[in-house]
Amino acid sequence: MTPSRDTPFSGSYRADDVQILLKQLPAQDFVSVADKEALIQSGQRHYSEMLSPESLPSARYLDLFDAACRENREQMAADCLVLASLIAARRGGDITLVSLARAGTPVGVILKHLLARVFDRAAAHYSVSIIRDRGIDEVALGAIVARHAPESIVFVDGWTGKGVISRELEHWVALFNARHGVAIDSGLFVLSDLAGTAACAASAADYLIPSSILNATVSGLISRSILNEAIGPGDFHGCVYYGTFAPQDRSRSFADDIVAAALERAAGAGIPDAVPLERERAAATSRACLAAISAQYGIADINLVKPGIGEATRVLLRRVPYLLILRDPAAEAVAHLQVLAQEKGVPVAVDPDLPYHAVSLIRSGTDA
Repeated sequence: MTPSRDTPFSGSYRADDVQILLKQLPAQDFVSVADKEALIQSGQRHYSEMLSPESLPSARYLDLFDAACRENREQMAADCLVLASLIAARRGGDITLVSLARAGTPVGVILKHLLARVFDRAAAHYSVSIIRDRGIDEVALGAIVARHAPESIVFVDGWTGKGVISRELEHWVALFNARHGVAIDSGLFVLSDLAGTAACAASAADYLIPSSILNATVSGLISRSILNEAIGPGDFHGCVYYGTFAPQDRSRSFADDIVAAALERAAGAGIPDAVPLERERAAATSRACLAAISAQYGIADINLVKPGIGEATRVLLRRVPYLLILRDPAAEAVAHLQVLAQEKGVPVAVDPDLPYHAVSLIRSGTDA
């Protein structure tokens, strides 16, 4: 397990909030969203090899983010408390949070504070890259195992969509364990498990987790992770740090606000009870939804279907969607999706039988 040549950093978070095990790369030769989509679907390049330029959200969109924070603050805070209590119960010794960059990073920061301040459990927190089809960053995982007991590791993310990342995690951690003679638990801990594939979750509800609707400015100012020719065999996976976005960064303030709400809840109403989740039911709902949409719209590649608010938002922010499907277009939870669809000229369909608030469909490269 060769240590990386790169020095971990904390992005725009406090140094003791997280160590982000990503190699900082210079500004990339950015690829337009349309060109990136064509290269991905033609098989010429993997999505992790390219970055499209990120832009700061519009004033109108930031207003929607602030509204999402107000509307969902209490639920996210309660779910973070539940998840922290589940982690504390399942790790009797040391706790090493390993959040999956980027969506897991804000959740990991919040959990670290709650474990210490509510449950009197100190936790280390690292954020690492995991990439579909390429796996978890083994250099970063090796660096963590060199410092902490493997059995202390808890993998953290924001939510599951189709369950792709939780399955990737299980597969690649099993390979890592076999190669290095350790026994890391590959189970994923999330706030919301739509796919029924997480080991532990606070909820199975498709609600608007506010951090899902921004990119770098709620994730420590880092880009999506990169794995291309700039990453050597001893390097962590890479990222770009968007330092010029600092004036509009919400990373610390968002995490601090959810922590404050959770502390208020713990001191008042107390820690919510964990509700037993019906994983098989959630998994069956996910499979049925994906099958029905694929059949209705003639989609052969399931990777082009993105269910749930979090995944639908990601598509509208950085892919080329051709349709946004909403269960109830008047719902407050999808107001930001309506704005993104309008700004990008994406048509909206309504399906009142949808089991989730939203599903985004990505245009296939074979479409005329």
